[in-house]
Formats: sequence, C-alpha cells, structure tokens
Amino acid sequence: MDIANAIILTFLISMIIQSIFFAFAATYKTDKVTDLSYGLTFVVITIFWLIKNSGTVGIFEILLATMITIWGIRIASYLVVRILKTGKDRRFDDMRDKPLVFARFWLLQGLSVWVIMIPAVYVFNSHEFISFGLFAWLGAIIWLIGLSIESIADMQLFNFRFNKANKGKWIDEGLWHNSRHPNYFGEMLVWWGLFIYGIGVYQNYGWLTVIGPIFITILLLFVSGIPLLEKSHDKRWGNDKNYQKYKNSTSLVFLLPKK
Repeated sequence: MDIANAIILTFLISMIIQSIFFAFAATYKTDKVTDLSYGLTFVVITIFWLIKNSGTVGIFEILLATMITIWGIRIASYLVVRILKTGKDRRFDDMRDKPLVFARFWLLQGLSVWVIMIPAVYVFNSHEFISFGLFAWLGAIIWLIGLSIESIADMQLFNFRFNKANKGKWIDEGLWHNSRHPNYFGEMLVWWGLFIYGIGVYQNYGWLTVIGPIFITILLLFVSGIPLLEKSHDKRWGNDKNYQKYKNSTSLVFLLPKK
C-alpha cells in the first residue's frame, strides 16, 4: 500500500475507534473511557501497521512501534486511574446530555490522533531497509527524555492532588517548581523525538509529516491544553498574591530555574 492510502486508512481506523467509544460513553453518559480511547488508539494503529506490513518491517520500525506503544499504554493507564479516582471529568459537565456537542469532542480527538501519527505511518509504510543513523539515536534519546519528564510530572501531580493536606492549593514542587506544565513539555518532546527518529526515512513530500509534531505542539500551547488550564487556574487563584508570584516566577512550559 502506498503512503497516501496508508494515511487515509489510518484516518478511518482512528475515527472508527472513536465512534465505538463515543457510542458507549454517550449511551451510559460516562467519562471513564474518554481518555482510555486516546492512548489506546495510538497503540491499535501502531499494531495494525506492524501486522499488515509484517513481511517488510525491520528492527527500526519495531523500535518505533515499541516507543509509541509504551507511551500509549502509559498515558492510557494513568488517565484511567485518575478518572476512576476523581469519578468524573469536569470538561464534560455541559456535554453528557448533548450528544451532538459530545460527539464533537470525539471527532476532534480522532482527528488529533490521526495527524499526530502521520510521521510514524509514513515510516511504517516506507518498505525500505532503514539503518540506525545519528538522527535515529537522537530522536530515541529525546523520546526517552520526554517520556520520563511526562511520567514523573504526572505522578507528582497525582500524588499532590490526592493528598488531602494540599486541598485548594496549586502544585509548586518537583518538576512543577520549574515549569507550570512540565507534563505537556514532556509530551511535546515525545512526539518531536519520534519525528526526528524517522528523519533518515522522509523523502520529498515525506517532510510534510512534520505536521504531526507541529500539530501537537500548537494544540497544547494554544488550543486545548495549556490555555484551558491557565484560564481555570486564574479563575481559581487569580486574586491570590502568592499564586501570582508563582506564576510570574515560573516558566510556562520549559523546565527552567525560577526567575
């Protein structure tokens, strides 16, 4: 299968998975499967292409698939445990009883998974022998750093939130002492690392696959990630002088020393 058709098929797979989960979530008006579907869709798409191209994939593609799968299972597991602990996701308070509005979220999630996966789908369907070069090693290292930062930040936030002594407080410890959103910083590094990993494969229009890491970066920085959280935090603690001090002295994304 040529790469253009592979990208189209990936879109269909992503949307089918989201449709199935949406049907369940809308029927039972539950938030329990929302974040689970996000991470698992990456894993399902990855496994699909490994199986479909089993006759041509080599260690390069297998390692790429392993990195995506580890990330997908990790984030899906974490988010499921979190929603089971909290009971519901406040993002959907105005959506559960409005199927069309609720469906829009799942549509955007399916589109996001599809775009983010484009560089990996290109590599999986290149059907060429690929050797490990400098960029492959560099990309794998960046992926590992990103995964570590995201995992540590998520765990620190989870422990902080569910410690009753911290009720009503914002987190200013661990990685969160040097970044207001270190988990998103880690996630951006994950996808830029995976793109860099495949640099030795992209040819001609293949370089357009950079849309994947660009998309997730824009999404987190300017759309559904950081802006929504910053707005929520300002609403909750905006009048607190200590929060303003924390906000003004702490990097938005990058792990940097306090100002």
